[in-house]
Amino acid sequence: MTNFTADVSKIVVYIGGMAFIVSVITEALKKWTWFDLRVPTALTVILLSLILCPVSLLGLMAYYGVTAEWYMVFASFIAAFVVALVSMDGWERVTELADRLIRK
Repeated sequence: MTNFTADVSKIVVYIGGMAFIVSVITEALKKWTWFDLRVPTALTVILLSLILCPVSLLGLMAYYGVTAEWYMVFASFIAAFVVALVSMDGWERVTELADRLIRK
């Protein structure tokens, strides 16, 4: 049971970290007016997640010397959609709370 708890903790940390990275990159890309007008934010988040999650997972696996199996790569694509969902909904909630708390 201890290994299960440790594995779930690692998955939650990975998804949270990737959601943060995707959110920061998305906000940086939205600062470019021409990009923000042409590409919807939701599409940007999904594409960034689909690119960054497999790349980062394969990079971590190479760093730790673990061989990549097909189901691990498949799981990274599923995790990418979870990361996209957390990034889209999470950032909106953070800005909503910031607008409530910070008076202009």
